[in-house]
Amino acid sequence: MTKKIALIFPGQGAQAVGMGRELAAAFPVADALFRQADEILGWPLSKICWEGPEEELTKTSVCQPALYVHGLAALAVVREKFGDFPVAGTAGLSLGEFTAHAAAGTFDFATGLKLVARRGQFMQEACEATHGGMAAMIGVDESTVRDLAAQTDVDVANINSPGQIVISGEAENVALAVGMAKDFGIRKAVPLKVAGAFHSRLMQAAYERLGEELAATPLAAPRVPVVCNVDATPVATADDIRRTLADQVTDSVRWADCVTCLLDNLGCDTFLELGPGTTLAGMVARIRKGTVIHSVSTPADLEYLAL
Repeated sequence: MTKKIALIFPGQGAQAVGMGRELAAAFPVADALFRQADEILGWPLSKICWEGPEEELTKTSVCQPALYVHGLAALAVVREKFGDFPVAGTAGLSLGEFTAHAAAGTFDFATGLKLVARRGQFMQEACEATHGGMAAMIGVDESTVRDLAAQTDVDVANINSPGQIVISGEAENVALAVGMAKDFGIRKAVPLKVAGAFHSRLMQAAYERLGEELAATPLAAPRVPVVCNVDATPVATADDIRRTLADQVTDSVRWADCVTCLLDNLGCDTFLELGPGTTLAGMVARIRKGTVIHSVSTPADLEYLAL
């Protein structure tokens, strides 16, 4: 029986020093993408990915292109090893949505890399111009978090999986929400170590500037369905793709609903997480227990993969 494969790509926070180094050493096709990225960007992305320092890799303007390149390098390696296997759908968490579009052919590697680099720059500048923060709310439903967010004037940034929802906004308001969480029956509230208030109104300047970049970027119809973060439905037209890629900078990332769409609407039964770490695999397991998911970040991850 043919597998119905979903490709999923991680977002900011998944980066780690050394990412992609083993893949590039073992597979020329991966090395070529990192070298091409260095040339396009005009600075040594590959060196920062492979050697650090961590403080540099963690910068929003660096880690976003790093994750994009690593995700597509991992995909290139899987394609080289397993051929042109069919893909039933794709999605990515936040920044990973751009990687998903590149994988689906919405834009080519270079075009996507330039977009992602500008997105990272715009978001970093928005972080530096504001005083924002984020916090994860554990063991709670969405409606309760939205009530808390309304009372503390913060935004709901990520609905990651059942019982894991992230808020975002002015740092003092996020701190207030953390302090009030138990009053709302929230089991645990965890402040996150982030550069700013991603997926909130504090990213408005980045949203506007990215929108201008997207308007000037030619887009093709995706060859496979790409499930967008903000609507959790596949997008096909250039106008919808531009709108949803811009909107997710300030709107909620509905990751749990994206995974449900891949499973139930597109019929995916096997997930490939392409990029560093296994964060998305953990989320998928909480969203739908028993889902088959493989994480591919290093050559060792390919040993037991069968497609």
